[in-house]
Amino acid sequence: MAASDGTFDFCDLAVPGVRDLQPYQPGKPIGELAREYGLSESRIIKLASNENPLGPSPKAVEAVRQAMQESHRYPDGNGYALRSALAERHGIAPERILLGNGSNDLLDLVARTFLGPARQAVYAQHAFAVYPIATRSAGGEGVVAPANRPGHRQPYGHDLDAMAARITPRTRVVFLANPNNPTGTWLTAEELEVFLETVPGDVIVVVDEAYVEYAQGLPGYREVSGWLDRFPNLLVTRTFSKAHGLAGLRVGYALCHADIAELLNRVRHPFNVNSLAQVGAAAALADPAHVARTVELNNRERKRLIEALRRLDLRVLPAAGNFLCVEIGREAEAVNEALLRDGIIVRPLAGYALPRFLRVSLGTDEENDRFMASLRQIHARGLLEVSA
Repeated sequence: MAASDGTFDFCDLAVPGVRDLQPYQPGKPIGELAREYGLSESRIIKLASNENPLGPSPKAVEAVRQAMQESHRYPDGNGYALRSALAERHGIAPERILLGNGSNDLLDLVARTFLGPARQAVYAQHAFAVYPIATRSAGGEGVVAPANRPGHRQPYGHDLDAMAARITPRTRVVFLANPNNPTGTWLTAEELEVFLETVPGDVIVVVDEAYVEYAQGLPGYREVSGWLDRFPNLLVTRTFSKAHGLAGLRVGYALCHADIAELLNRVRHPFNVNSLAQVGAAAALADPAHVARTVELNNRERKRLIEALRRLDLRVLPAAGNFLCVEIGREAEAVNEALLRDGIIVRPLAGYALPRFLRVSLGTDEENDRFMASLRQIHARGLLEVSA
């Protein structure tokens, strides 16, 4: 079939699952906003990608600097040092740990290993955009379970009953995010335990814990890596991009049954985690004080910003991560545009079927103050639709 310009329509050559996919849209880069609006980069703050406002551990920075001396060598393809450090941290054998180019890489590995034509993956409405991308690009069928209703204690979060009801003999993977991105909602340990007990043993349950460090201590929350022996079909993904501040290096890991790890290794690309990422992650892991400072700042600012937003009568969803999901109303896109013109980048959520919401990453206290000052000015102009 010819395209509109007379050339061949290459979309016809793509496999069916890819044809109607949309590319993942990351948060707008600072440089791009500066070019579009003629702003100075020094005036722009980015609160769109859930990055660590404190940056990486100084120990990780120094380790990466030294590792640059050997950057002409290929990485350790098995990631021995990092996997050993992670095995010690989690109290499991290194054979049960798989490294990835960020946790996204691991989600894709799961899809390429276990999905394909006539196989299904179940995931929730308003969940991480990579789940459908990984599923459908692997040829699998995505089955979307409706989210919790707005009046639920965790509105727009995962409805595990709805997800369980959509598991069929064709289901091979279930993707869960806990806490969930972009809503910030979380599942309790009791809810997850009941769900895992109902899922057939031949269905891989991926629990994506990218924001696990920020959720500690919240009511009912518990990380599930300690359940791996009890549920052999459980696979837990983690990342160094968030609390550890290494988003630019792209390194994550999975914890799972050794047999699952061995299968994923069959399709894992060689040297998928570069040398600097491995060294930086190992050094970051050895600096828990930096993570503790990050979490302390996040928890303090999360509470403060929620209170400030509620004083504007804005609805904030339950928040377990390093971001807030804020209901702006029907003018959410106009508010996003006004913030951009003021040099503040947040994340509109129309692409997640949440067109009335903006996701705001938690920055430093100065960055958060600037965001709130801008939002108050927007409120004064009558753009904010306050809650009923």
